[in-house]
Amino acid sequence: MYEKIANPWLPTWIPDTGHALRHAGIHFDAVRMKGAQAERTAVELLLRAHFDAGSIIRELAGERYLYFLLPPQPAATHRWPPGVRTLTRAAGCLAYVGVPALTGVTWPLEWRSIPTEEVPFVVGICFTKWC
Repeated sequence: MYEKIANPWLPTWIPDTGHALRHAGIHFDAVRMKGAQAERTAVELLLRAHFDAGSIIRELAGERYLYFLLPPQPAATHRWPPGVRTLTRAAGCLAYVGVPALTGVTWPLEWRSIPTEEVPFVVGICFTKWC
């Protein structure tokens, strides 16, 4: 049996089934966007990264936000455009992000871009124009 199939790489913050809340600032920071701005950003990241853009989560209900997961702590150090919210541990803030499993029923969340061992988080690419 292939080792990669038997023992796939999976970050500890991704649940095995369904979805779970994860505290932002521990395993990752998140940048939350909605609407056309979020979709444009996701498409730009995906295209520039040859569809290996790191972790992007999409809500399928409510405000239909996109969450761009970054390594812990850099989100608070940048200036973001209006309408963008950072979810971090900065200034005693408690913020949680719903994280879906990679497979199975995860409604109302889904992966817009899944993390990989090589690219577990979204990296700068088009976010740098707002820094």
